[in-house]
Amino acid sequence: MPASSARRSLLLLAGIAAIVIATSGAMVLVTPPPAVVVHEWGTFTTVAGEDGFAAQWLPLGGEQDLPCFVEHFKKPAFKIWPGAEPPLDYAQARGALRGKVRMETPVLYFYADREAMMSVSVRFPNGLMSEWYPKALIQQPHAYASVLSAGAESRLTWASVWIRPGTSPVFPDEGRPSHYYAARRTDAAPVRVEGQDEKFLFYRGLGSFDVPIQTRIARDGRILVTNLDPGAGALPSIVLFENRGGRVGYRIHSNLSGEVTLETPALTSSVAALGVDLEGMLVATGLYAKEAKAMVDTWRDSWFEEGTRVFYIVAPRAVDAILPLTFSPAPSKVARAFVGRMEVITDRTLQDVKDAIAEADDAALAPYARFLEPIASRLLARMNAGDRAKMDTTLSAAYRSHLKRVVSYCQ
Repeated sequence: MPASSARRSLLLLAGIAAIVIATSGAMVLVTPPPAVVVHEWGTFTTVAGEDGFAAQWLPLGGEQDLPCFVEHFKKPAFKIWPGAEPPLDYAQARGALRGKVRMETPVLYFYADREAMMSVSVRFPNGLMSEWYPKALIQQPHAYASVLSAGAESRLTWASVWIRPGTSPVFPDEGRPSHYYAARRTDAAPVRVEGQDEKFLFYRGLGSFDVPIQTRIARDGRILVTNLDPGAGALPSIVLFENRGGRVGYRIHSNLSGEVTLETPALTSSVAALGVDLEGMLVATGLYAKEAKAMVDTWRDSWFEEGTRVFYIVAPRAVDAILPLTFSPAPSKVARAFVGRMEVITDRTLQDVKDAIAEADDAALAPYARFLEPIASRLLARMNAGDRAKMDTTLSAAYRSHLKRVVSYCQ
């Protein structure tokens, strides 16, 4: 036999041996494990301080927009020694626990050609997990009525995620409006964990870590945006957005490695146009088109409300450092797309809130209610002592009223 033919025969035999095992004279086919693709999207929401860095605020103080079947952290039952600060429960933390970042609605999608099983774990260094679904093993420190401590670490583990392509389970639905449900409008495979069916794995939290962006307001009103972590890579896309009385505008800058100064956008565009652009940015990170649309649809009524803010696509290496993911067995591919949102408190915002409070206009104040506490701090810092005392009382009452309105109907 020629040498080339012999080599071809050996290669053929090696290939057959790789997929066939002889056992007691029977030929048993070895099925390769399913190829699983995992995609994830989520949001890091922050408020820019006077210096442009992410400031402390009350990240859990927003609208309660999750269905009641979603899990949330609970105060542990243990003895408190005399003088010790008692831990908070979920409702208390919403009006007391301060941090820099609200990690909002990361969802993990799974795609496979047939059923598969894997474990999934997500660590949150410098963070606290606040909500999740389906059921998971949660490991994290206690929450107290103070600033979320740096160095605190949480971990969520879904030990047995059953990926079930081609099935059509009935997902839980309470029939109430929620940001939660839009994330289901994708082609991802259903998953089952401990008897609970869903289209994804979901979690939220709040953090004390520094985000990779600084936004400052120049004297002329322009916005200076700086990439604080160029070592993790350029920020793929930056969007300066403004909504004033329903008129909107935005500017886009790509691949920010250093600093850029952005002109205030003309209010001549539309939310629909920006939605299309954001979907394109998310697809460029590796998401599928339906996933990108699901993310924009999830946050359409929040991202584009009254005010000024900077959106940015977080560099993949930064995402991996903020939220390390572990799978077993490892998927064949993972794509993660996180949008940072930094709220910018402009002079126009301060004046709008001041006017709304003076006129007791709850409707005008509502779009700012989630960020009212840091806005109030900025307002008070600019007032004289007499005006400050009066405004402090009014602002405190307005924020307490907001918190009462957003207390979860699940409690």
